[in-house]
Amino acid sequence: MHSSLIGKIQKASRYAQEPERVNFQQFSATFQGEHDAYTVSFHNGNWRCSCHFFGKWGLCSHTMTIQKLLGVMLPKQEGEAEQEIPATAAGIGA
Repeated sequence: MHSSLIGKIQKASRYAQEPERVNFQQFSATFQGEHDAYTVSFHNGNWRCSCHFFGKWGLCSHTMTIQKLLGVMLPKQEGEAEQEIPATAAGIGA
């Protein structure tokens, strides 16, 4: 294998250990829920989901799951503090 390619592979492995280097600006994904598949998207700091719950509340289990999966790779909103779902709302400790 060419030595410069080996260096790139090593660098990619190091970068993969530092997810804060990645900052998503937009994406779209299909989320397979329990009842149906939903389209979840993120654009200009705004979430969208095709499920009915999101239309009423502006958040849903699908968007919250992706937020947890992507963590530090999502940009922070201006003035945004770390938001945690209260244990009681998440069904923990109730």
